[in-house]
Amino acid sequence: MIIVFGVAVVALSVPLLGGRFSHLVEIRLRRPELIVGALLLQIVVVDLIPSSLPFVVAAGVHLLTYVLGAAFVWCNRRIPGLWIIGIGGGLNLAAIAANRGEMPASHWAQVTSGLDVSPTGFTNSGAVAHPHLAVLGDIFAVPRGWPLANVFSIGDIVLLVGAAVLLHRICHSRIGRRSAPRPVAHAVAGPAASPADPA
Repeated sequence: MIIVFGVAVVALSVPLLGGRFSHLVEIRLRRPELIVGALLLQIVVVDLIPSSLPFVVAAGVHLLTYVLGAAFVWCNRRIPGLWIIGIGGGLNLAAIAANRGEMPASHWAQVTSGLDVSPTGFTNSGAVAHPHLAVLGDIFAVPRGWPLANVFSIGDIVLLVGAAVLLHRICHSRIGRRSAPRPVAHAVAGPAASPADPA
């Protein structure tokens, strides 16, 4: 939810900086079913029935959603900013894969955000006894009492940066136009000077 909120804030900044969402229709996505499937599976395994599935099944499906997302990014890697989103997702995938399908969350982040520090069953982010790649886990937090109090990771921050680059570049906002690579100017050679006539 916190990622969705972050993307919404980024999207609101686009028209404020002169961008137009109408440019988004120019994007030609390849294999959109990959990202749609990943999102649907995330909703099912994380929000709808996480406690109804055996841990190994839920963890496996959780990992699968990131694999599908990575495949989608690869198929659409030429879209500006999408490679940054891919790096963010890759950082999260590394932490999740290293911890058997679960994102490790620091005790400080869980307590600060007010989340249950000892949930039962599978959770997409939770305390891990001996976490691997803990620095890539959910080590940041929106404090309890704030809107959307939750934990988040370095990968999530990179994802938001990628979303900002993508939206501002595609929608041609002022900062998007400024950050776009400029075409290299090639000098056009004029006609060769004719040698001087002999005296």
